[in-house]
Amino acid sequence: MGADDKVKNAAEKAAGEAKEALGKLTDDEGKQAEGKGKQSKSDLKQAGEKVKDAFKR
Repeated sequence: MGADDKVKNAAEKAAGEAKEALGKLTDDEGKQAEGKGKQSKSDLKQAGEKVKDAFKR
């Protein structure tokens, strides 16, 4: 996994966590769902990068 991909995925996950937290604070279920979605998307990207790295070895 490239360092830049790792940083992008971490930033996307952090943004998702922030959006989810904001949704909880404001009782906005839509924002909470968006935040969870961003986190899931980031996790999937990171898993895909790990699979690619495993096959490079």
